[in-house]
Amino acid sequence: MSERPAIYVLEQDFDRLSAIVEKQSSSNSTVEELAYELDRASLVDSENLPSGTVTMNSLVHFKNESNNAEYTLKLVYPTQRGGEEECVSILAPAGAALLGLRVGDRIDWPASGNQVLKLKIIDVT
Repeated sequence: MSERPAIYVLEQDFDRLSAIVEKQSSSNSTVEELAYELDRASLVDSENLPSGTVTMNSLVHFKNESNNAEYTLKLVYPTQRGGEEECVSILAPAGAALLGLRVGDRIDWPASGNQVLKLKIIDVT
């Protein structure tokens, strides 16, 4: 697996996500990976967030380079439901992988069945 890019997480997202991780099963590999990402994240407030960074409730246009499919999904908390946009939960492999990345970043993320998601951020709104 390639080296992961630096990530930036809003302080209020960090607090809420840390609480969610603590309540989850430690045998869930996505939760373990999300915990690792939170540990290595640079925490920032909204004024210091680099532009084009994926935060909770961001609408993210990304490409899965494993199959060349492109998606536009809203990154949401597990209990949120989408409005007009299609959503991906932070506890789904793709959702956890997207958090904190910026436009142009790539990440290899473990998925079920020894698969690897190879994601590239195209746009964030």
